[in-house]
Amino acid sequence: MSARTVSCGVVILNEHGDVLLCHATETTHWDVPKGAADPGESPREAALRELVEETGIVLAAERLKDLGRFVYRRDKDLHLFAVRVSEDEVRLENCVCESYFPRYSDGTMIPEMDAYRWVRPDDVDTFASRSLARLFQTTLSLAELHEAL
Repeated sequence: MSARTVSCGVVILNEHGDVLLCHATETTHWDVPKGAADPGESPREAALRELVEETGIVLAAERLKDLGRFVYRRDKDLHLFAVRVSEDEVRLENCVCESYFPRYSDGTMIPEMDAYRWVRPDDVDTFASRSLARLFQTTLSLAELHEAL
């Protein structure tokens, strides 16, 4: 049996309960900032590092609410944290991805994320990957999270 990988990420909500989604470069879907932990890194540390790498957003570790681990795909779990931010803290035009990967077609280095948007919970299905949309529909209610934060 192969080990399940764990991706650590942050669900960022604004005052209106909209969730921050990042567009995965050269794909059709939007995602929360997330990624695998480096050796020796805690899930919280990994989530914060991925957040900075994929959005440029820097947040204090103690602000993150640990939501725990969720089954995401057949081979992958998500360890998610949540945080509420103010409009002053996170401006979409200031978001920048510092994490690059080689484009499949020609090896050119391109950013992992190339656009950012606030998405209302009702509209997540329109943008998010099926796996993420399903998670928000079935296991992790954005509306409930909005009230809890």
